[in-house]
Amino acid sequence: MSDTTASRVHTVIDSPYGPLTLVATDGVLSGLYMTDQRHRPAEETFGPRDDTPFPEVLRQLAAYFGGGSTRFDLPLRLDGTPFQRRVWAGLQEIPYGATVSYGELADRIGAPGASRAVGLANGKNPVSIIVPCHRVIGAGGGLTGYGGGLDRKRRLLAFERGVAAPEQAELF
Repeated sequence: MSDTTASRVHTVIDSPYGPLTLVATDGVLSGLYMTDQRHRPAEETFGPRDDTPFPEVLRQLAAYFGGGSTRFDLPLRLDGTPFQRRVWAGLQEIPYGATVSYGELADRIGAPGASRAVGLANGKNPVSIIVPCHRVIGAGGGLTGYGGGLDRKRRLLAFERGVAAPEQAELF
């Protein structure tokens, strides 16, 4: 279905990492955006605010942020190029609390040598946290680029590694 005929709604929720905007396209989660996120679509593309179609997303995010869940099981609508969708599928295979480099992810999805392209696709992930793009790091183990900002990436990784509660996860 083309974007011009798709029905979109959104809601905004609080999280330990700041407000999150959830977007559903034709009833399926298609976006999870942080405040000031790089590559965040324009607000007017999110459709009207509707707080009712997201109960399972809200339940699973609460379980994740509460430390009681390490995996999401939600239908997603990930609109992107075939290569982007391969990268995003690869992200979903990275275990909770683990990290891989851009090069490792490129190898895993059958695109050796495409670490830069993987990085670009990673940065355009429309459903951050649930599709865990924060788990991808530089080849030397350092934190590099994150659409939600390096501070959030550091805090998410620290939280997943059990270093700190989400509201206290300051250092990686």
